[in-house]
Amino acid sequence: MPDPLAPSVPPSTPPTPPVPLASLLAREDLALRQIAGPADPDIVIHWAHTSEMADPYPYLLGGELLLTAGVHIPEAAGSGTYFDDYVSRIVAAGGAALGFGLAPVHDTVPRALVAACDAYELPLVEVPPQTTFSGVARAVWQLMAQARLAELRRVTEAQQSLAAAASRPDPVPSVLRQLAQRVGGWAVLYGPEGAEVASAGRGPAAAVREALAGLAEVVRPSGPGTPTSATDSTAGTHLAAYALGAGQGFALGVAAPQREPGDHTIASVAAVLLSLLTGEHQSGTGAARSSALVRLLLGAPPAEVAALLGSGPWLVVHARPDAQAPDPVAASALGAALGSPLVDLADDVVRVLVPADREPAAQPGWALGVSAAVAPPAWPSADTQAARALARARATRAALVRHGDRAGLADLLPPDEAATHARTLLAPIASTPALTETLRTWLSLHGSWDRTAVALSVHRNTVRQRITRCAALLDTDLDDPDVRMELWFALRRQ
Repeated sequence: MPDPLAPSVPPSTPPTPPVPLASLLAREDLALRQIAGPADPDIVIHWAHTSEMADPYPYLLGGELLLTAGVHIPEAAGSGTYFDDYVSRIVAAGGAALGFGLAPVHDTVPRALVAACDAYELPLVEVPPQTTFSGVARAVWQLMAQARLAELRRVTEAQQSLAAAASRPDPVPSVLRQLAQRVGGWAVLYGPEGAEVASAGRGPAAAVREALAGLAEVVRPSGPGTPTSATDSTAGTHLAAYALGAGQGFALGVAAPQREPGDHTIASVAAVLLSLLTGEHQSGTGAARSSALVRLLLGAPPAEVAALLGSGPWLVVHARPDAQAPDPVAASALGAALGSPLVDLADDVVRVLVPADREPAAQPGWALGVSAAVAPPAWPSADTQAARALARARATRAALVRHGDRAGLADLLPPDEAATHARTLLAPIASTPALTETLRTWLSLHGSWDRTAVALSVHRNTVRQRITRCAALLDTDLDDPDVRMELWFALRRQ
């Protein structure tokens, strides 16, 4: 058993992952054989070191496979305490295992050394004559290189998966799901007040959950010197907590049954992404946005405050996720993907005001409608254009639809005359917006009942009833292509 008076040296951590002793024993080319000590699969080696010193303690860092040919062993060693002293010093230094070479000094491993290794629970490995110590050391480093490569590959794949999850319509739950899957445990986002905002993975026992929540409080900003991450373990579960960098008091917690190499890096990547998703970045641009909002609330016209937001024309984008209704975090992530912080979440639609020089692209999991590029005074009409484009995108199952901005035949007519004709033609249904919008959508989708129902989020029978009502009030035949063309012309002038 270890000497209680001997100083304890914690093993240093090298830049490469450790190698399980079992992996080294499995190398057939080395023909190593464990003959004493515990056969624990969790025993790992950080490096290999050769020494013939009677007291190797001062030369060990911890975690070594110490290799010796027994040159230091005196002839009368078996009858005294030599081997007990020798093994106890290796254990006190943090040595992971002892490898004993059968050549050139000894033909067999001394029985007293075997007994001492059993007593001090130090794995003892017999190194056959044909295996050199340099070959053992090389094998250790080969296994380390393989483990390092596997770790880098795992971390890279995790980074890619986490980044893809952050671009989904539900970015926070998606990132947490990916993190929980990658570490094989449970991931949870804590809000500023300590409540669980979202989580993923198999929930741990109540005691583990409580311990993780307590660890998250350790990293929550409370003044100078607050750590940004902390680790602990309870009930055989490894715990880790990370402060999110937005400074809003959010924290990430991770609970896993075991801690693999690379887990800290993977969790750190998730923490950075969650910081971006939950943070509200204050800058000169943010101050300008706040100033523009205040001026609008105090009565300034949009054209006057638009200069605070940037120069040039603007696009209005309406977006709706394919599955669940969007939340504020998903809306913010969409705005970031489109390159604009000017985001509005209204019911089940997200509206984004985007500078025209940042061409919107289709986003996975979203249907987008994009207006024509307009100056600030035309923002309301662009908002309508984007809404109609989104309806068409959803009806046609397109990822992105843009409002057409080509000049048509109708543009050859004086605008006043065109508007007067449109008001006169549509007067019978003008007082019922549901009829007007249904007719517009139905015509834009070439009379498709099903796609119009999808675009308006109503039943197809409702579409039929409204179109029938429009035909009756307008006293016209909606199957006539000339009638449809004239109505479409009028609806575009509204």
